[in-house]
Formats: sequence, structure tokens, C-alpha cells
Amino acid sequence: MRRIVLITTGGTIEKTYDETTGELVNRQSVVRKMLSRLRLEDKEISILELMHKDSLHLTDADRARIVEVTKTFGAVENPGETVGIVILHGTDTLETTGERLLSSIPLPRMPIILTGAIRPYEMKKSDALQNLTEAVFAAGLLQPGVYCVAHGRVLEFPGVTKDRLRGTFVHAAKETT
Repeated sequence: MRRIVLITTGGTIEKTYDETTGELVNRQSVVRKMLSRLRLEDKEISILELMHKDSLHLTDADRARIVEVTKTFGAVENPGETVGIVILHGTDTLETTGERLLSSIPLPRMPIILTGAIRPYEMKKSDALQNLTEAVFAAGLLQPGVYCVAHGRVLEFPGVTKDRLRGTFVHAAKETT
């Protein structure tokens, strides 16, 4: 059995509609509902609901917490049966957290995958389930490193940025060449 640790931080991917206010909010994780729609053979997904925040509201302390939890789950030492880590994150500041992970864990022992969604899981035409599926798959295949996986692409840090016009992530160095 291959174990993947899935850390949730909130973000658009997990926003739900609040009927009383008419707003999309981060109150609770919907990752279990998402995972129940997938057929995952020979994989054990361990979920840690770390926080429920829009990434625009993440602080330096929140990012430090993400780094420490990632280290704890084997990204630095003693991975045990864990083959990869997936972090569900808001897309607006995913690149900031990815760079922080890379600078804090320059030689991870496994792939650390960040993913999110442009549209919440609960909305029509959401990219959430696709991106989660791709991230879980990539966590079991990629070499150790820090990556963004979304929209059928694997982008390795450093240099990942959100292209707001296209609604996806790009690798800045490769887009300019």
C-alpha cells in the first residue's frame, strides 16, 4: 500500500456556498467528498485538515505551519511508507507557499505537490476534482521536489506563477524562452 499524505489549507478548491450570506466560504474540508468519487487502487490517503483559509488570508505564520507539518510527514526524514505529499491550497498565493517550501526544504525525500482550483469543487465546470486526481497520481510518480500540478501539467519550483488571464499556472522561466 502506497501512502500519500494530503494536507488541506482551504482555498477556492474547498469553498462551499453559504446560503445565509450568499458567499463562497472556507468552513470545512470537502476533500473526503472529492476522494469518495475516485477509485484509488493500492493507495492510502491520510488527510490532515490543517486550516480552512482563502490563500489571500494566509500569513507568514500559516506558511511556517505548512512547512513544519510537511517536514513532520516525512519530507525531510523517515518517510516510512509515505511516497508523496499533496497540499490543497488556494491558487492566489500557491506560488508563495511553493517557494517557501522549496527554500525551507531544498532536498525533500519525496515529491511535495501543491494544487488548487480556479473554481470550487461544488460549482459546475470546476477543475477541482481533475487537479486533485492529477496531484494524487503525480505524488506517487514524481522524483523528490516541490511541484505545482494542475490542468494536466506538472511544474517544478522555483519559478511557478499563476497566469490570471489564462486561469492556470505557468513556469515563468519557460514561458519567456
